Amino acid sequence: MRTRRSFLKDAGGVGVAALIFPTLLRAGNIGTMTAHSAKSKGVGIQLYSVRKEMLADAAGTLKRLGQIGYQEIESAQSEKGNYYGLAPKEIKKMLNDQGMRLRSGHTHIDKNWQKSIDDAAEAGQDYIICSVLPSRGQTVENYEESADLFSKAGEECRKSGIRFGYHNHDSEFETVNGRVLYDILLDRTDPQLVHMEMDLGWVIAAGKDPLAYFDKYPGRFPLWHLKDMDKTERRSTEFGKGNVDLLKLLKNAKKSGMKHYFVEQEEYTVNAWDSMEYDFKWLNDNA
Repeated sequence: MRTRRSFLKDAGGVGVAALIFPTLLRAGNIGTMTAHSAKSKGVGIQLYSVRKEMLADAAGTLKRLGQIGYQEIESAQSEKGNYYGLAPKEIKKMLNDQGMRLRSGHTHIDKNWQKSIDDAAEAGQDYIICSVLPSRGQTVENYEESADLFSKAGEECRKSGIRFGYHNHDSEFETVNGRVLYDILLDRTDPQLVHMEMDLGWVIAAGKDPLAYFDKYPGRFPLWHLKDMDKTERRSTEFGKGNVDLLKLLKNAKKSGMKHYFVEQEEYTVNAWDSMEYDFKWLNDNA
């Protein structure tokens, strides 16, 4: 199974880790949804969740997401660029016309970095998120260098009125020479320049507790990826079917500093659309 993590990089192995939270509630039957309720206002989605659909028909996919009830969008880098073949102004207008908002976008710090910043500003994003370390190596030195590069990137983004952030997978939680590599990124960066997007599912898959990070680094995680993880396999699943206690985590959103969250599901029980409707309804019914 090709996950988003393997799509982005081959980051080196992490030992098998337990998924630590029990599920509290399960969603009911899924019906056809054409409008969001006040309770689910502001629910976001990471477009990698519907990557094949976006590549095939970006405009139609965004429209359908809006019909389900998703209001905030986070883009993902693809073979067609940062916006699945759409121009920055084009995706901005397309979403605004539907009452939606491009809140954030994933990209890489590479030779096109400045263009990514310029495009993000043109698209009206608040955040631009680096979704993979700029260099490989599970070493303290590499993470220190990456942290310093992130601080520089944060300064560059701030000049364009955008916030810079980093999205984790599971490899960042390896311990090397007594230090958790992810903690180096937090300890060595300015919170005003580097905003962390915590992928809750990958943190738990790595055997760590997001709540412990909220306690140790309060306010450092303005963005979340909401993700449930399968009970027996190292893969994502629909909300309420896995081992991630999303409700408990959402109750601690204020402590974490969370301002926006994005549903992300990389694998599906049936298909992407059924899963996106299921996850939205689960949030609407339970959160």
